[in-house]
Amino acid sequence: MRHIKWLCLSLAASLWLAAGALAAEPAQPRYNTVEFQVDVQREVQNDLLNATLYVELSDASAAALANAINISVNDALRTAKDYKGVRVRSGNNQTYPVYSKGNQLQGWRGRAEIRIESRDFEAAAGLIGKLQAKMQLGGISFSVAPETRRAVENELIVEAISAFKARAEIVRTALAGGGYKLQRLNVAGGHNVPQPRFAMARAATSAQEVTAPVLEAGVSQLTVTANGAIEVVDK
Repeated sequence: MRHIKWLCLSLAASLWLAAGALAAEPAQPRYNTVEFQVDVQREVQNDLLNATLYVELSDASAAALANAINISVNDALRTAKDYKGVRVRSGNNQTYPVYSKGNQLQGWRGRAEIRIESRDFEAAAGLIGKLQAKMQLGGISFSVAPETRRAVENELIVEAISAFKARAEIVRTALAGGGYKLQRLNVAGGHNVPQPRFAMARAATSAQEVTAPVLEAGVSQLTVTANGAIEVVDK
């Protein structure tokens, strides 16, 4: 019985040592390994507008200031409801004290924003022109809408992988290989948004009216990169 137990322990120890030796054995070196990268790009028309308008006022009374700012923002939000294709929401809102050189409190200054988002540029421009009668334009930016970007990037992924395979065949032929094994492949996307141009609103015939800005959304360049490594093998 003791002899059998000793044999079992000896066999288990041998298997453990063998497993340890296999684990410690270095991986077999790979030869004819080539790493490379391909990029595919496409210009896409910007189809999403974002704009910020703000009101900035001063008053000796913090309460009176807050009331005036709230009235201005509420009027702007109420006006925006007539533009169905435009999404409008409140932005940053802050009030801070104003001191004299003698560090005496002189009054208060406040600023509140509203933010506009729309794929209907004509409606957005009309609303911006309407609101500029009482608010200042903080900025306008254009981009590719998320759903548009996803659709284009899905197409570019297919193109990038096809381009990677074509480059792999070029490498295989140059090395006179019979084939290749894909070791790894990474796919990533990115985009570049050139600064768009737009004409600032000009004063119209009435002090209460502002000409809507002329918008040029421009394009963005979407890129998908495929990088990886292949091992060229013999026939």
